[in-house]
Amino acid sequence: MPPEKAGGRLDQFLCACFPERSRSQLQEWVKLGAVLLDGAPPAKAGLKLKGGEELRIEEPVPPAHDAVAEALPLDLLYEDEDLLVLNKAAGMVVHPAVGNWTGTVVNALLHHCEDLSGEGGEERPGIVHRLDKETSGCLVVAKNDLSHRALSAQFAGREIRKIYLALALGRFRELRGSAQQPIGRHPVHRQKMAVLPAGRGREARTDWRVIGEIEAKGNPVTLVQCHLFTGRTHQIRVHLAHLGHGLLGDLVYGRRLGMERHMLHAWQLGFTHPKTGQRLQFTSPLPADFRELGITLNAPLPG
Repeated sequence: MPPEKAGGRLDQFLCACFPERSRSQLQEWVKLGAVLLDGAPPAKAGLKLKGGEELRIEEPVPPAHDAVAEALPLDLLYEDEDLLVLNKAAGMVVHPAVGNWTGTVVNALLHHCEDLSGEGGEERPGIVHRLDKETSGCLVVAKNDLSHRALSAQFAGREIRKIYLALALGRFRELRGSAQQPIGRHPVHRQKMAVLPAGRGREARTDWRVIGEIEAKGNPVTLVQCHLFTGRTHQIRVHLAHLGHGLLGDLVYGRRLGMERHMLHAWQLGFTHPKTGQRLQFTSPLPADFRELGITLNAPLPG
């Protein structure tokens, strides 16, 4: 332990060492005995450091949980022998994890499909990409390893077309723009992501354009179409908040204002079919909570 760290908290030092981990996760490592100071587990994560201690860390391996099949409803937009595209409901977690071992998209898929790709592991069969729990809309799932690898390559190569609809707080001064600020873990609030200075975050790009304006709970709200070129955690939410227009309903980056979730919808998804080579594009219907606020899409939005 560097002498200059004397007086600092252990969990703060761990956050600096592992910026990709949340503070709560690192505190859990301490509880599990995965962190040793001078050969012994510290009494607590907030222990004050003396400086000069020997620090040893062995990342704990989470216990294995086999996902179980559950007869849960799935809104399918497309399905063939290689893949399926579904309209994920807001509030549904994509794959099992701590705190959500059941009731996820994966649990429903295991009941619906005889086979799913194993590339994502036992807890994430078929999962090529994810949507936040509160985000609704298009999600593609691979039924076999060939499809999984091909779709993953398209995501990595930025060949997937991802268009979202967002309800952002306030009125925009401009009708369109491109947010290209890098994104990484918030330096203080480790459960959040944030725009970071160049060289400290990962490249991120969100092109946006204003579609219309409404009022929600007496507040001006703007319907924004967002074209996602990269896939960083919370990317649209962080970029819009950086512009001064956090999402309606977003507890982390915006304001709830009586909404039950952040108002973000994965509206369109386009990709090349792994087997046929055909370019496919899918559109997820506007969810009920968008429509209840008076949002309508009577004509295709500009591309």
